[in-house]
Amino acid sequence: MTDSAVAADLIADRLVPFPKPHFLAAADLNPPFAASLLDLADAFVDLNRQSTKALDLLRGRTVLNLFFENSTRTSSSFEIAAKRLGADVVTMPVGASSVKKGETLIDTAVTLNAMRPDILVVRHGASGAAALLSQKVGCAVVNAGDGRHEHPTQALLDLLSLRRAFGDVGGLTVAICGDIAHSRVARSNVALLSMMGARVRLIGPPTLVPGDADRWGCEVFHDMREGLAGCDVVMMLRLQLERMDGALVPSTREYFRFWGLDREKLAWAKPGAKVMHPGPMNRGVEIDSDVADDLSVSLIQDQVEMGVAARMAVLASLATRLEGAR
Repeated sequence: MTDSAVAADLIADRLVPFPKPHFLAAADLNPPFAASLLDLADAFVDLNRQSTKALDLLRGRTVLNLFFENSTRTSSSFEIAAKRLGADVVTMPVGASSVKKGETLIDTAVTLNAMRPDILVVRHGASGAAALLSQKVGCAVVNAGDGRHEHPTQALLDLLSLRRAFGDVGGLTVAICGDIAHSRVARSNVALLSMMGARVRLIGPPTLVPGDADRWGCEVFHDMREGLAGCDVVMMLRLQLERMDGALVPSTREYFRFWGLDREKLAWAKPGAKVMHPGPMNRGVEIDSDVADDLSVSLIQDQVEMGVAARMAVLASLATRLEGAR
């Protein structure tokens, strides 16, 4: 039996139906199912490293990618994931769509619903947009990022990267650093990491940490040295200048001086600490290239690879639920 066949058999054994009709937030998971989903994603990692990667788990299904915001990693990985599972994939060019002519999100949903897709993957600049679409369409909806709200598949792939690096995330101390206020990645990671037994810290300047962050179940720090002490993982966030109203940081140079991750600051964390970043990176703003490109400490390239496997697991699990509903 070939390695690809072995991986396919392992995937078949690990397929489980998604617990809810949509994947809109990290809270749609629970610890046992999240662990099962990660097991499935692990099997997809093995498959993706083989010369033959194609499966027919989504044969006859249509996956529609609808991205109202620019995306490289997320959009591409969802498209690759769906195609490797055998789905018919349509990526809607929103820039050339009727949305640009003034069509509302609900009208768009009605139009898409008439096309009868099976799974709709959506990214939108407004918080709650994915949830609204899920109420207006008859297919499964996957939230690929909505405003400042959530980005649950990013948190899942981050968890997969950590589990493969450490064996288990339970008991890890993870510092999420930087622009917390504008980060949907931070919100999803806090929820999922905490759910799976990790201890989460938030580190950033007061202007970029939400006022209610102390109620997220995390420790909040405004000093990098204090916040990084004893951390197993340092997850840096992009400085989202496009979402800021007014000057919340003095300059990108000053921001890097106090909040950017370099070798000196990384040394404040636990020896052997790993570095993560959801991308895209602003090198020299939130992270130094010397740290980002050092594969002995950086999991950033691994996160990109895990993105395809984690999204394959989500799509396959949702399709398994759809089969059960027939």
